[in-house]
Amino acid sequence: MVVGTSSHVGKTLLVTALCRILKKAGKRVAPFKAQNMSLNAYVTPEGKEIAYAQALQAWAAGIPPAVEMNPILLKPQGNLTSQIVLNGVAVGTYRAGEYYERWFAPAWQAVKEALARLQQQYDWILCEGAGSPAEVNLKHRDLANMRVALHLGSPTWLVADIDRGGALAHVVGTLQLLEPEERALIRGIVFNKFRGSRELLQPGLDWLENYTGIPVVGVLPWVDWVLPQEDSMGIAANPLLWEDRRDRAGGQALREGRLEIAVVRLPQVANFSDFDPLLAEPTVHLRWVHPGQSLGSPDVVILPGSKTTLNDLFALQKTGLAEQLRQYSGHIVGICGGLQMLGETISDPEGWEGIAGTYSGLGFLPLTTVLQPTKVTQQVQTQSRWPALAPIQGYEIHQGSTQADPSGCLPLFEQENLGWRDPTGRIWGSYLHGLFDNHLWRRQWLNWLRRQKGWDPLPDLEGHYAQQREQLLERLADLWQPHLDLGLLME
Repeated sequence: MVVGTSSHVGKTLLVTALCRILKKAGKRVAPFKAQNMSLNAYVTPEGKEIAYAQALQAWAAGIPPAVEMNPILLKPQGNLTSQIVLNGVAVGTYRAGEYYERWFAPAWQAVKEALARLQQQYDWILCEGAGSPAEVNLKHRDLANMRVALHLGSPTWLVADIDRGGALAHVVGTLQLLEPEERALIRGIVFNKFRGSRELLQPGLDWLENYTGIPVVGVLPWVDWVLPQEDSMGIAANPLLWEDRRDRAGGQALREGRLEIAVVRLPQVANFSDFDPLLAEPTVHLRWVHPGQSLGSPDVVILPGSKTTLNDLFALQKTGLAEQLRQYSGHIVGICGGLQMLGETISDPEGWEGIAGTYSGLGFLPLTTVLQPTKVTQQVQTQSRWPALAPIQGYEIHQGSTQADPSGCLPLFEQENLGWRDPTGRIWGSYLHGLFDNHLWRRQWLNWLRRQKGWDPLPDLEGHYAQQREQLLERLADLWQPHLDLGLLME
C-alpha cells in the first residue's frame, strides 16, 4: 500500500509507476483505491463509473479498468454534498455526515468484496490511500487508508512531497499520529518531487532512518511533464499547468502558427483529461479561462464537462463570461455539461441540482435538455459525420437527455443523440468524453480550423491517444525505477 503525508504528494503517480514496473517484471498486478474523491471519471467496458486515475493505473498494469479497482467514487457537487458512486453506480447525493451514517457499512463491505475479487485474479495489488492516514478527526470513518492496510496486513510506503518544504517533519508527524499497529505496517518512506542535491539531502535521510527505524526506499526526481491530474484540485494547485507545458513544448516563439484554444475553468469542471490529446499537439496552444477573466481572442473556446451544469451555467452568467461568449466570433465547443449549456433550455423538474425549474441556456444551438435521475454511463463506438468520416471511440457520463431541433442543427455522429453542430460548424457540442483521443478525427477537426485561417493542413494521424499515453507510462517507469528500492518491495 502507498499512503501520503497529505494530498498531492504523488501517491497516484507512484502507484502508476509501480504498476508499470511490476508489469515489465512479468507480474500480474492490479491497482486499487477504496475511495476516491474526484470529478475526473472513466467508464469501464461494463458501463461502471470509476475514477480516471484508477483507469490510468490499470493501463499502466496492462489490464482493462474494472470497477473493483475503485469501488467508491465521491463526486463533489457543491453545498458540501457529493454524489456517491458505489460499485460503479450512482446511489444518491449526500452531505458527508449523511453518507457516513447511511453508507459506511455497505461501502466497507464493497471494499472488502472488491479486494477479494482482485486477490483471486492477480498476484499483486497496489493499493493507494487518500489524503493523509493521520487525520485524527476522520480516522474512525476513514475507508481509504490504514483500515485497508490493516485488513490486508499490507506492507505500506509513506510518501512525502519534498518540494513543499518540511517533508521530514511531515513524515515524523504522520508516523507519530498513527496507531502502533498501523505504524508497524510502514516499511518504507518515499520522498517525491526532489530537484536538489542528494549530497545535501543525505544527512537528513540518515537522521530520519535512525529516528524512525524505517528505511528511505525512494527519492524520486521532479517530473517536468505530467500525466492526467487525479482531480481538479491539481489544476487549482497549479493553474498555469497547461501554460508551463506549452512553453516546454516549444516556447513563446512558436505561438505564431498555432491554434489558440481556451478551455473555461468551470467551478465544478469534470473530465478535464479530455483535453490532454490537444496538449500533445505541437500546433495547439491550450489555456484556461476562469469565469470573471477576459476571454481574449482565441480561435476556439471549449466549455468542458461539469458535475453541476446549472450552477456552472449560472457562474458564467453572473461573471459576464456568458455575455463575452455571445459577443465572441470564433468557434465554440461544448463537451457533456458544456453541450447542455450551449442549448436553449435546461430543465431540472426534480431539483437534482438545486431548485426545480426550467432555465435558459446560452442559446447557441436549438437544444433542450432535461436533467434526470438515471445516469448514462457507457462506452461508445460510432462514426463521425463531420468534419469528415472517421471511426470514434469514447464514453458517456451524464444525467440528462437532450433533444435537438433538426431544422437548426446537424448530427455529429452516425449514432443519434451524441452531438450536434450548427450548419456552419462554428458551434458544436458532444456528450462524448475521450473524443479528442481519436487521432484521425482530432486532426481532421484541427485541419478544418486551419483552413479557416488559410493555413496548411497537418498530416493525418492514425490510431488513438492511448499509444501516446503508453509512451508516457514507459517514460515514467524508466525514470523512477532507478530511484526506488525495488529489492525491498519484492521481498
